[in-house]
Amino acid sequence: MSDHTEEEATHDDAATLPTKWPKSFLRRQGHTTRGQKRALRELWPDFGLDCSYGTTVDLPSSFGRTGPTTLEVGFGMGENIVANALADPARDFVGVEVHKPGIGAVLSAIQEHELENVRLVRHDIIKFLRDHVTTQAFDQVIVFFPEPWPEDKDIKRRLIRPLLLDLLVMRMRPGGSLHVATDVEGYARHALEVLGQDPRWTNQAAVDFVDRPEWRPLTKYEKKGMAEGRSIFDLEFRLDDVP
Repeated sequence: MSDHTEEEATHDDAATLPTKWPKSFLRRQGHTTRGQKRALRELWPDFGLDCSYGTTVDLPSSFGRTGPTTLEVGFGMGENIVANALADPARDFVGVEVHKPGIGAVLSAIQEHELENVRLVRHDIIKFLRDHVTTQAFDQVIVFFPEPWPEDKDIKRRLIRPLLLDLLVMRMRPGGSLHVATDVEGYARHALEVLGQDPRWTNQAAVDFVDRPEWRPLTKYEKKGMAEGRSIFDLEFRLDDVP
């Protein structure tokens, strides 16, 4: 990680993007266990990425290599990011989350499984991409079960929005994929519409949604939703080569 001025950190087109936007997450924290607190205290210096004012992340330096990199937005308690990091040690994973219990849980899992290919960010994803990443760092981005914001007055808070897509175009490698999963059909249709209206992205489904990918673990949340009769919707879009 290296220090830069704010002007340097936003030297590309991100500097022209809005400086304020509706938050896509709730400010709940939940109970942080003693083990999670210990992990946050002891392991964050090694596996957390610094997003303090004026800094940009240097992923090759942090991971000690350059290679395929997945960005997971809102990893919750970390079931997916941990499972995929274990299954694919040649790939690096960056997880963004704002809630301490989930971050602490993943840090504990990193230690338990001796994972070297996971780094964590505690920050608003828009601010992270806008101000703390300045390269095409990711070839895969996943957003699983984001806050649905079902009320009409809150639709502007949904994470899948044109602003996020603009930032992903700047921070992803051409040909990279964006995968979204949700158990709320209204949100799935919203994401399908937002992505479908952006010519830089190509739907990988023959009709609307893709089949559930084998690499996506079945989490406790998803199992509960399925038991309650909720359908799961998966979207996959490819970022075309942007001139």
